[in-house]
Formats: sequence, C-alpha cells, structure tokens
Amino acid sequence: MSKKIEAHEYQLLKIFSADFDYHIPPYQRPYSWTKDDATTLFDDLLDFYRNEKEDNYFLGSIVLIKEEDKPAADVIDGQQRLTTLSILISCIASRVDQDYKKELQEYLIEPGKRSAGLSPKPRLTLRERDNSFFQKYIQKIELDKLVNQDLVKINEPQKHIVENARVFLKRIDETFGTNQTALEEFSYFLLQRCYLVVVATSSEDSAFRIFSVMNNRGLPLLATDIIKSEIIGQIEPCEQEKYTNIWEELEEELGRDDFNSLFAHIRMIFVKKKANQNLLDEFRTSVLPEFQNKPESFIEDILKLYAKSYFEIKNSKYESTSNASEINETLKWLNKIDNSDWMPPAILYFAGDRFSSEEKMQFIKNLERLAAYMHISSKDVNFRINRYAEIISQIQADLELSSLELTESEKENFRDRLNGDIYLMPPKRRNYVILRLDSFVSDGAAEYSPRKLTIEHVLPQSINKNSQWQKLWFDGLSDEEQQTLHDEWVHKIANLVPLTRRKNAEAQNFDFDTKKDRYFKGNKQTSSYALTTQVLNTSIWDLEVVKQRQKELLDIFISEWDLASDIENEQ
Repeated sequence: MSKKIEAHEYQLLKIFSADFDYHIPPYQRPYSWTKDDATTLFDDLLDFYRNEKEDNYFLGSIVLIKEEDKPAADVIDGQQRLTTLSILISCIASRVDQDYKKELQEYLIEPGKRSAGLSPKPRLTLRERDNSFFQKYIQKIELDKLVNQDLVKINEPQKHIVENARVFLKRIDETFGTNQTALEEFSYFLLQRCYLVVVATSSEDSAFRIFSVMNNRGLPLLATDIIKSEIIGQIEPCEQEKYTNIWEELEEELGRDDFNSLFAHIRMIFVKKKANQNLLDEFRTSVLPEFQNKPESFIEDILKLYAKSYFEIKNSKYESTSNASEINETLKWLNKIDNSDWMPPAILYFAGDRFSSEEKMQFIKNLERLAAYMHISSKDVNFRINRYAEIISQIQADLELSSLELTESEKENFRDRLNGDIYLMPPKRRNYVILRLDSFVSDGAAEYSPRKLTIEHVLPQSINKNSQWQKLWFDGLSDEEQQTLHDEWVHKIANLVPLTRRKNAEAQNFDFDTKKDRYFKGNKQTSSYALTTQVLNTSIWDLEVVKQRQKELLDIFISEWDLASDIENEQ
C-alpha cells in the first residue's frame, strides 16, 4: 500500500507554529547558504514588498517526513530556507521594542502552553554540532553577541550563520533605520504574505523520491548522506556524536564530490563488479550487512583508512621516508587517465601499513602501465572493471598479483599501438602518449599542466610539390609511392612534437629550419618539452632520421613500461 503524500501552502506564521516541530537529520549537509544567498533573499523580499501590495510571495517548497496530525518533522529538503528565515526573523526581532520582540520570538521558540500540552522548545532543531550555537544566538535573539563572534574559532556552518545575520542586520538598518513602524509592517508582510509549500509523507523512501524529483538547484542529498544516517543510527547513542564528527571531518577534508566518489570505489572493493544498481541500494545489499553488528567498524576500519588512501592517491601526496617522490610522480600520470576505474585497487593496496613503500612503488608503476595500456588500446569499461576486480581479489587473498601484469599478447598489442599512427588516436589518448613519452625523455623533470597543448607534425600532413619536403622525402618516387611513404610516417610519434601554442596553418608547410625557428621555439627561443627540444637540435629531417627516432622512442617506452617480450628479456 502506497504512503500518503500531502502538499499544502502555508504562510510563514503557520510554518513557524506549534503545527511543526522541525528536526534536521544528522545525515543532512551542514548549513551552507552564503552572504550572497542571504543578500539575494532579502533584496527579493524587499523589492516584492515595495512593488506588490496585494500578491503573495512564494518562497519555494520543503519536503518533510511527518506523520499526519503530529508536529514532529524530519527535514529532507528545506533546511537552508528554514534556517535562513529563522535568522531573518531573529534579526528583525533584535531591532524592535521588547513587546514585539517577545511576540516574534514565538516564531523561533515554542513558549509552551500547559492547557494545550505544549512544552517550551525550539521550532527548528539543527544538527547536533550547530544546534546549541543556533539556539543561543538566533533563537534566543542574542544578535549583538553573535555578530561579534571570532570567525576563526567557529566551524563553517556557524560562520554562515554569523555572516548572514550581519547581512540581514546591515540591510535592515540601511532600509528602515530607526523607523520601527516600517520594519513592523515589513515583518507583517514576511509572516502573512510569504508562503512555503510543505510536501509531507510518513515514508522515508517517498520523501527521498520527492526530493530527487523536486530538487533542481543547490546541493542534492547524496547516497552518502543516507548511508551515514543508517550507520550512525546503529551506533550506541553515547558514541554517535564521536563518529558523526569523524565522518564529517573526513567529508570536509575530501570535499563533498570526492567523498561520494570514495563510496563508489568502496562499493567496487566489496562487490568487485560493475554497478548494477544505484550506490545506495548496492551499499545496503553488499556492504552494510557486513557491519550490521559493528557499525563503528565501518568508520574505523574502512572509511578512515580508505579516505586517507584516496586523498593521497587523488592528490599525489603519498608520504614516506622512501620512494614517495617516485610514487607521487606515477600517481600524477594515473590521474591523467580518462577514467578512475583503477582507483579501487590502488585505494585497497595503499590503505594501512600492510605493504612497504618499496612494494607500493612497484605496485603503482605496474598499475599505471596496465591503466595506460587499457586507455591507449581502447579497452571498454567491462574489460577494465573485470581486470581490476581480479586484482582486488588477489590483494584481498594475499595472492601473487598476476592480473596486474601484462600478458605476452598484451605487451605485443601495446607495442603495436605505440608504433602506430599516434596522431589519429582520440585527443585524450594521443596527448597522454606524447606527454608520457616526454616525461620519460626528460627523466621526470618537467611539469605537465599546459593551458594550451597542440600536437604538431614535423613532416607536414600535406606536401607542396615545390617545397623542400618534396625534394628531401619524395624525389624520384611515383605519386603512389609518395603517398604510401607519407602515410606510413606522417602520424608516427617520431614525427610529432608537443607545443604550448595555437595551431598555425601557415606554418604547416614551412621548410624544416624555418618551422623550427618560427614555430617550434617559444618566446624565449626554447621549448618546454624535451621531445620538441630534441627536434630543435636536429639539423635535418629526412626518412632515415625519422626511422631512427621512431626506434629510439619506442625503445624508451619498452624500457620504461617493461614491454619487452619474455624471449627478448631472456636474450
């Protein structure tokens, strides 16, 4: 049987009444409306108040988990608006006489009424970390003390409360000055002519579905928020604040988006296959049951370790007394791969102290080689996920990591790809190949974050019949032979150079010396790329030079990525 869903439009004087007792669940994100948000809200309200004397102002909607005819309500969507409106009411109350201040305070705190069975309590209860701060300064209307808070000593949500209160007080003083009558009339407008639509259901699943459909701005509620609620809810009440703080500190350190990505990687570590359901459902069926009797263990033994590992890997900030520099350099290249499917085995391997820095260095070098192979050879997501799942299983079982190695046929395929027409690859793959080769040639000394990267041909893609190139490469050959020779070498890696400048169509057919001098050199008459510098130091660019260069560059790949066949290694 479906749960009843109700939607009603209410004035703010009804929203902040005994009919509603709002609670912000612990999994909700912190209060985050900025000064810009507060300024926009006040100016919109003021503009409407001045120009629309009859119409009502619509403030949007909120979504609640709420039983019919019972005031208790968990706020699924609308925390930011309810909190900000409470701050605005408190700021108005701080600028009126004591009698009206007391009346306005009843929209912030239920004063209680014995005959109606009502106890004194706040209208809105924030998350535990911020609730006492909110009650002390906003709901008890201690604005003078609030605005003098040292922002360095309070957390981020509390800073937003202080800053938004300062905005409202400043705008109120600028607009109304000492004219209390005008301010009171504005407050009547706010409470009587400003409306919210309340969407309420007693079903948590229904509320989340409604939220997903209705939410089209701001930060959406993520699966991790609900997972947090379910895990923290199973922990003993006396320990919940401790683990809530740990969780939220990890989320703040990683950032909301990366924190959600971490959970997708954790899912892969546990499930070891491509996702078939949404993240929340898969966590509920395949991860959380393992921690049913020890929910705090998920935070202590999984989340803390994997978050640290993820941060080091994503930001190339692994720390160790040995091998850290080489590991971080390789991590930078892994992070340039166009997918993050390699992350779960890396997170698992780097978590904790199970493996030495020497072992981690060898692991990450092999992982980058495998990821680069699958990237450059266009392996699809199913192939990648299955391969990384095998590696995860081998790590967990403490087996030899055979799936991390390239097979003989894979090495051969990789060599063929690198020896092929690199320029014709999709740009992301082409750029990865050329910049990775440049890093090998430069011995890791160069940094690769160009604003503009252009890959250019030395031997042009089209040849002018009267050019130096025609004489140097194709003299005495038939048209067919010329075309065959040109097609064979023009897109090879030996004939390509990276540049940090825009393409120049006029430069394409310059002869070699002119192209070097006027196009390949930068403003300082040098190049920031080792591959381009090599070309600048070459006096002639004919077939023999390119053939020899192709062999040398391919040998560098073979050496750095260990792509030689077993037979060659034995010799």
